[in-house]
Amino acid sequence: MDDTIYHVKGMHCASCAAIITKKLSETAGIGKVDVNPATEEAKITFSDKPLSDDELNAVVRKYGYELVSEKSGAGSSAAGIGSVTLTSGNELFAHKEEQLERQRKLVMRSLPAALLVFLFMMWDIAASAFSSLPHMPLSMEVFNGVTMILAAFFIFRIGTQFLDGIRMFLRHKVANMDTLIGIGTLSAFTYSSIVTIFPSLRELLALPSHTYFDVTIVVIGFVHLGKYLESRSRLKTGEAIGRLVGLQAKSAIVLRKGEEIEIPVEEVKKGNLLLVKPGAKIPVDGIIAKGSSSIDESMVTGEPFPVDRKEGDKVMAGTINRQGSFTFTAMKVGKETLLARIIAMVEEAQGSKAPIQNIADRIAAVFVPAVLAIDVSTLIAWLTLGSSILGFQSALPYAVMGFVGILVIACPCALGLATPTAIITGIGKGAQNGMLIRNAESLERLSRVDTVVLDKTGTITKGAPTLSDTIPLDNGITADALLQLAAGVERYSEHPLAEAIVRAAKSEKLELPEMTAFEASEGFGVKAMQGDVQVMVRKPVMQETLLPALQALLEQGKTVVIVEIDRKAAGIIALSDSLKEGAKEAVAAMKKQGMRIVMMTGDNPAAASHIASLAGIDEVIAGVLPTEKAAKIKKLQDEGNIVAMAGDGINDAPALVCADVGIAMATGTDIAMESAGITLLKGDIRKLPQAITLSRATMRIIRQNLFWAFIYNIVGIPLAAGALYPVFGIVLNPVFSGIAMAGSSVSVVSNSLRLKTIKL
Repeated sequence: MDDTIYHVKGMHCASCAAIITKKLSETAGIGKVDVNPATEEAKITFSDKPLSDDELNAVVRKYGYELVSEKSGAGSSAAGIGSVTLTSGNELFAHKEEQLERQRKLVMRSLPAALLVFLFMMWDIAASAFSSLPHMPLSMEVFNGVTMILAAFFIFRIGTQFLDGIRMFLRHKVANMDTLIGIGTLSAFTYSSIVTIFPSLRELLALPSHTYFDVTIVVIGFVHLGKYLESRSRLKTGEAIGRLVGLQAKSAIVLRKGEEIEIPVEEVKKGNLLLVKPGAKIPVDGIIAKGSSSIDESMVTGEPFPVDRKEGDKVMAGTINRQGSFTFTAMKVGKETLLARIIAMVEEAQGSKAPIQNIADRIAAVFVPAVLAIDVSTLIAWLTLGSSILGFQSALPYAVMGFVGILVIACPCALGLATPTAIITGIGKGAQNGMLIRNAESLERLSRVDTVVLDKTGTITKGAPTLSDTIPLDNGITADALLQLAAGVERYSEHPLAEAIVRAAKSEKLELPEMTAFEASEGFGVKAMQGDVQVMVRKPVMQETLLPALQALLEQGKTVVIVEIDRKAAGIIALSDSLKEGAKEAVAAMKKQGMRIVMMTGDNPAAASHIASLAGIDEVIAGVLPTEKAAKIKKLQDEGNIVAMAGDGINDAPALVCADVGIAMATGTDIAMESAGITLLKGDIRKLPQAITLSRATMRIIRQNLFWAFIYNIVGIPLAAGALYPVFGIVLNPVFSGIAMAGSSVSVVSNSLRLKTIKL
């Protein structure tokens, strides 16, 4: 069955995602669950009849989460892209901004007091280390009284979500980041309250007088700051979708009985005649019926310069009409438009998981229980082994600091954000530059590709015949006159070669002569009369192929026709498929990236070798039938190569699927685009090396993110547990654990945002 995407409320970290995934996967009727903490979305595949929102929420709501499907208006998915979903996409963006605003208010309420207490802590630590500095101008009793009231406010008002994490753990035996912070800060507050309120009990048990109210305040304040900075950065990683959604026009001007009527864009139907005025967004895809204009397509294709469009040309939804009014016929509306399909692909891709993320997911699933086990073990070790060496009164403060510090520093947020934030940013960067990446797996695979197979027609070449040579064989006729006569005859033919000859004559502004008695001989040629003179355009016969001039053209893979006047050969016209603009540069760029470039085509070896030499390709597989292309790809893979295949036709679809990464030209067929993992808008082959650069940069960022996510915990947890005590006699203060925890998430997301600045 199709996937259904839900927005998840209440999810904070990778452990939250692991809880939701586990509980939904155990539910009858659900086949597969993918939860993405970066996009705050869950993709659910039902094994049978889809469950309702209420049935799903009956499973997850008791753990503090809520699923909202797209039809509820709070989320968006690729399943129903169109004007309605584009609106819901804006609502989702607004919802995330509202969440960010709530977090900002929490920071404003907590951070000033947390910073003030933090300064007092640093002052006290410095005064203890340096005798020249005076101690705090407050007595310990006053300081404890003030900070106890402030800490109570922080825990029971500002930090209620952390207490909810404890309740969830006690009631349902599941724990997330909020559970860790809640247990740590509540333990510190409870211990400090006991020794402050009951001094006689403290003296009876010989407990140290030191309190941790300041730790509770500063940790909660810094955690909220870290969550705010993280959310703000995460919102930036998804800006690509927001901008794409914003491209959609809200209304359209339809012409009915000569009147201009403005209607909502969702009411536009196929076949409607629409008017576009200067400066307006084009509302749907269509074909210009009357007029011409210069259109800015940069927001969809990534091309920086406006392009001229005239009668008969296609126009795309979301592009901007820069000058001149024109009318066009609506051909694709709603979810069928290119813009809607781009948004659908980008949304689907940003919610997908790269194989490398499986490592982080497996660790996140057991991370919190493992941390709790380490934490309890650390507490017991300090109270037993530590007490036997230092004495109970000396060991207890270290036990408390270690217990709280481990819980605070061991936030799994960075681990959960390491891969998805880079994927979201990378795929968004690609979409803005005319590269549509279907899923994260394709992006990861492309980074490992070492062999690129290029189809010839429509990929390297323009895919349409153009005039290349006009050679008179009779001294009495010029090249222009020869082309003029040939075009005069061919104007009556519908053959693609005929269209190319007529197009060439018109581009040279040659006047086409009137012809009579047109006659076509199937498979041989066409002829007509100009007055009393017979003009024929035909295939060369066997003996003519031996002519040196004609032989040289054939060896270059060109298609050759003979122009005959009154049954005497008067000249030769050659046509060829020319290289796409930038094809040679793209091949050179990929070679520089270390790629092995192979051209594969069904064309004859001579034509294939000629085009390959022009493009700078050294390896050619020619004369391949469509059914054989996939087998050729498989053979390259069997040799140990990781293969990307780029093509544009229906005959390329099996090879695109067989390749490790299929790359389709958007100027080609829909089936090629559906078969491919990556689509290059406008069929621009220059974007292929850019896509490789982007994929490698994204994977490099992911590896860096995973390093930082792991290193914070690998180094931080032992430090918080007291690894430095035997050598230096110190234990990491939980306050610095809180700073490190916030820093890990912010550094990972900030590192991912660097992808926005890479040069492709």
